[in-house]
Amino acid sequence: MKVVVVGGGIAGLSAAHRLTESGHSGLEVTLLERSDRFGGTIRTVEREGCLVELGPDSFLTSKPWLSDLAGRLGVADRIIPTARTHRRSHVVHRGKLHPLPDGFLMMAPTRLWPMVGTSLFSWKGKARCALDLVLPRGSATGDESLGAFVRRRFGGEVLKRVVQPLIGGIYAGDPDTLSLKATIPRFFEMEQRHRSVIKAMVAQRRAAAKQQRGASAGSTAAKHRGQASADSGGPAGSGARYGELASFDRGMEIIVQALLQQLPSDAMHTQAEVTRLTRDGSGWNLACGDGRDYHVDGVILAVPSRHAAELLHGTDSGLFEELAAIPHASSAVMNLAYRRSDVPHPLDCFGFVVPAVEGREIIACTFSSVKFPNRAPEGLVLLRVFLGGMLQQELLRSDDEVLLRIVRGELRDLMGIESEPLHTELARYPDAMPQYLVGHGRRVERIESLLGRHPGLALAGNAYGGVGLPDCVRSGEQAAERVLGGTDAARLTEPAS
Repeated sequence: MKVVVVGGGIAGLSAAHRLTESGHSGLEVTLLERSDRFGGTIRTVEREGCLVELGPDSFLTSKPWLSDLAGRLGVADRIIPTARTHRRSHVVHRGKLHPLPDGFLMMAPTRLWPMVGTSLFSWKGKARCALDLVLPRGSATGDESLGAFVRRRFGGEVLKRVVQPLIGGIYAGDPDTLSLKATIPRFFEMEQRHRSVIKAMVAQRRAAAKQQRGASAGSTAAKHRGQASADSGGPAGSGARYGELASFDRGMEIIVQALLQQLPSDAMHTQAEVTRLTRDGSGWNLACGDGRDYHVDGVILAVPSRHAAELLHGTDSGLFEELAAIPHASSAVMNLAYRRSDVPHPLDCFGFVVPAVEGREIIACTFSSVKFPNRAPEGLVLLRVFLGGMLQQELLRSDDEVLLRIVRGELRDLMGIESEPLHTELARYPDAMPQYLVGHGRRVERIESLLGRHPGLALAGNAYGGVGLPDCVRSGEQAAERVLGGTDAARLTEPAS
């Protein structure tokens, strides 16, 4: 049996690894990547003692698939949690950085008094947020935008001052167009199960604290997952689920290198762009731009959905239309290193987010050297600034020098940094973040149905059932199981977590 995996990002690498890991006799796997390197958006570089993440810098351990993969690859002992101190976010409000109230996670408070004392919301906004405690649950049917859900449960202030910038930092999208069920389904489930989201989050926090007290010994990867989950019930925290985030001691590219070491070197090809894919009886023909051709039994397209659509245009018009209809946002990440003495800010948090209503030209900033250890030498600070997203697409047409001036100007205004950075690294990601619009779940169901017409064909990547790295790992592994003959394993999405 011959299988080609198209795309060498984390989803494609995971698919190729699962195929080789399966132990099927006579299985021949080929991995094709059109760029000059594997890993996709995951890329870690070292510069002047700084560990610089040009792509994602962490992953959620509460979704087990990447942690489990790390265990099978022998690198689970290199997983590290976020620093236990300063697990909080700030948000820009009226041109200044304000701390999110302690216990305010994603869109709702889990503690009363920090919410009462914050200057981030007006008294009217605080009272409107508290109405969640008495409001009835919403409809269990249909789909709803994330923005509509937040307005209904907590009011407009919570949406525009906190949820929009947090969601912008995670999904590079507009909450008024993103599907709640497809992006953060656990909040929908909280409302359905507990009626009040605040009550549900308080209960969840208490359960996490209880888990921390009673955690038992387990495997190395399980310990990391359990500890991270329990950490979310710790004494401090706001913004994202920082207690459930982790990375690797020397950066996220550790997982890429571990995968590459397990795959046969003669089966992996870079600068190999697939230009044509056609059905041939029970098999598939692939043509590459360098003149190589493949006739195989199975194909996994672990590429952006628009590229998959182009390859399937002549095979299935329905698949082409559904895949091509998934929009994507572009973004850029700029890393900047400074002397600690040149940064007036106390760096007492993991970073800040910027609401769109502030009218600024960056969407977030992470304090990398605070969030994880060993990201910068003693006496230096490493920052990561995010630009673009669905609400600022046009900004990314600017050249590198313009973007650097913009970032320096924003850091001067918000953090008081006047000095030039010691060094910078800019990475651009055009059309890299799929947008899960309202109705995305139904679209994925239609794609799954259409895939049923084509045995031996599977899709993988971040455009279907989750944008995080663990979701991409699971997507690749499910695609491998489908091609190997799985049935239920063919699904592009997991039950909501």
